[in-house]
Amino acid sequence: MSGIDWRDRDCTDSSFIGEVFEDIQFNHTIFAGATFRRCRFERCRFSHADLQESRFEDCQFPAEASKGVEIAFSDLREARLVKCALPFARIERSDLYAVEMEECNLLGARFEKVGFVRSLSRTSTMTRATFRRCNLELAQMAEINLASCKLTGSRLRETDLSLANLTDADLSDCDLFQAVLDGAKLGGADLRGADISGLDLTRLAGYRNLKITQGQQHILLSGLGIKVEPD
Repeated sequence: MSGIDWRDRDCTDSSFIGEVFEDIQFNHTIFAGATFRRCRFERCRFSHADLQESRFEDCQFPAEASKGVEIAFSDLREARLVKCALPFARIERSDLYAVEMEECNLLGARFEKVGFVRSLSRTSTMTRATFRRCNLELAQMAEINLASCKLTGSRLRETDLSLANLTDADLSDCDLFQAVLDGAKLGGADLRGADISGLDLTRLAGYRNLKITQGQQHILLSGLGIKVEPD
């Protein structure tokens, strides 16, 4: 596939199985509704690409020297990625509304100025995205808006979520050990079953109606400097 000029190519609803793509610039390429299974993308970049409603299953986007695949100014609305490896991926200025990622490796990935929001009217918007059982350890997600989104069972160790909007987000069963949450909004978020070791409520921008279990109370109170004694 490496000898093909993919610029401006229309591959709507196409299917690729077991293909290897090397050193390719997917500029303005249309992959709307396309399916990729067991494909490998070596040193590739997507720019202004249409990946709307595309499907990636068991695909590899290898990183070299901590530099992964680049996706910029692209449309990934309602795209679905399952068991894909995108370590150190850089995703910027792209539309990710209703994207679904399941069991994907996004170690060290960078999300910069991405959107998960759809405008319903002048005054109403909807935020939607799913990261289910994904590895987002060391990912850069500062200032991201994931309000009401699902991150169930994901690994968020040392992930930078500073100033992120996680209002009403589903973070149940997540690993948030040493996640950076300074200035983050966690009002109404579901943290039941999550590892919240080190979470300091005083560093959050909001946590009203935060959902936790009784067993997690001790962790949060200890983080506030409150000593819990038995009855």
